[in-house]
Amino acid sequence: MKTFEYKGFDAAGKAVRGLTEGVSVKQAREHLAAGGILAERVTSTGRSVRLQTIERAILYRELSALLRAGVPLLQAFDIMLQAPDLSGVRVVLASTRDGIREGRALAQALREATTSVGTFEQAVIEAGEQSGGLDVMLERCAVFLEEQDRVRERVQGALIYPAIVFAVGIIVAILMLGLLLPRAAEVLGSRGELPGLTRFMLGIGSVIGRGWPLLLVGAVVLVFVGRRILRRGNPFRLRVDRRLFGLPGFGKGYRLLVNMRFARTLAILMGGGVSPIQGMILAGRATGSVWVEGEAVAGADAVEHGSSLSDAMQAIPPLADTLPGWVRVGEASGDLERLLDSAAARFESAWDRFLQRWLAIVEPLLIVVIGGFVLLVTLSVLLPILNLSQALGQ
Repeated sequence: MKTFEYKGFDAAGKAVRGLTEGVSVKQAREHLAAGGILAERVTSTGRSVRLQTIERAILYRELSALLRAGVPLLQAFDIMLQAPDLSGVRVVLASTRDGIREGRALAQALREATTSVGTFEQAVIEAGEQSGGLDVMLERCAVFLEEQDRVRERVQGALIYPAIVFAVGIIVAILMLGLLLPRAAEVLGSRGELPGLTRFMLGIGSVIGRGWPLLLVGAVVLVFVGRRILRRGNPFRLRVDRRLFGLPGFGKGYRLLVNMRFARTLAILMGGGVSPIQGMILAGRATGSVWVEGEAVAGADAVEHGSSLSDAMQAIPPLADTLPGWVRVGEASGDLERLLDSAAARFESAWDRFLQRWLAIVEPLLIVVIGGFVLLVTLSVLLPILNLSQALGQ
């Protein structure tokens, strides 16, 4: 029995869509016809789709709650398919349920149902299945994804105001350089020679006015080429990533974010029974830094050959400042998971303070820059007027 997604019309001619089951597409159509639905399209739910981070977190949390209540795995998916808050992920739920029916493990079935399930999530789910604590690991995975989503929302929310200020500045620049200043120059230029500042600003406006198609094409090409260059595995991306850690200001925030992600991921994995070797590799990948990812692979190899986890982290430059100390205490006390969680919380708190501090600098700085530009354009218009007034007064 497989699950199919359909789109069609009911007996009243109203468009409907949903899920149905059958051995084949033909049987699914017959089942729909018996229920008074004329199927326009019937497709298998086996196609791979993408889910947002928060959608995966909700899926894991509800599945964890059902498993903790003693509901069998397949029955849990049947219940979740009826949940209104999971209506957007029903295709993934149905496809995953079909995979489990066919004998696949939950991690494999999920990975085949959606391209959004990364290596970290797969490792956490596999660890839960192997240890018998799937409900606990799903809950931890949901908490981690929610934290990552909150981090992303904080960054995006913090950038909204600067982005609005910057967009307003661009609009003001176009209006003043493209409309106001040229018209003022036409009127005032006939009365005498224009001041140097006015000619300079007119030159900038002329370049922008004539070359904006080239600038637009150049920006599109730059984005396209940049995305290809910065793909994972490209040596140039590795060099860029290493230099990001050394940038004034930004480098410190990037380092805090990487340490927070590494510590949180490793704590979850080791709590689920994943080995320190595999945990280091997956935690390095979860940081989003290709430099740390490569160094974590080397560190995992060192652990495999007898090195301690703290010494292996000490050899990774972005992690070498504070995190190895926490790990060393955790190794000595036998409570490594709790120490890693505490370290992650400390890094998260420091990162929040860093973000707020820099936003307090960036926002007024943008206002000052835009205000300075408006002042230059205003002076470009007023100077010829003042010169003309002086000439008429003599």
